[in-house]
Amino acid sequence: MRRTFQILLLALFALTSVSVFAADGQKVTKKMRKQLEETQVKYDSTLRWGNLDDLIPYLDPEYAEEHPITDLERSRFEQVKIAGYRGSDNMPMPGGRVGRSAEVRVINNNTQAERVVRVNEIWRWDAEAKRWLQANGLPDLWQSR
Repeated sequence: MRRTFQILLLALFALTSVSVFAADGQKVTKKMRKQLEETQVKYDSTLRWGNLDDLIPYLDPEYAEEHPITDLERSRFEQVKIAGYRGSDNMPMPGGRVGRSAEVRVINNNTQAERVVRVNEIWRWDAEAKRWLQANGLPDLWQSR
């Protein structure tokens, strides 16, 4: 019985992941879905191993213009190391955007203390550039608990 429930649950997740991209009447092709997954893998890796300047190309230019990165944010990012990054499944959002939450393990370089932060991402398709962009900025690794 338990095994049957697990199989049904996996089938439900598979069906919902396909239907995620049919939301809001926007036609998202298989190629676009694959490109989103590839972009997210690269973003995760860049956040984990790169630096702040490596993350900027993933940001939506409109958001980046409205919310420029401050010197304080730069110095804060230099004080931490990302020990782990695990994104969840993509979920449909209004306007053809896709959201997902992620669990980020952050280590303070000075204290070597590790903490876990939950962040939310919003991805939007840029039809002109034919690529996915992180539409809500860099993760807030210093959010209050």
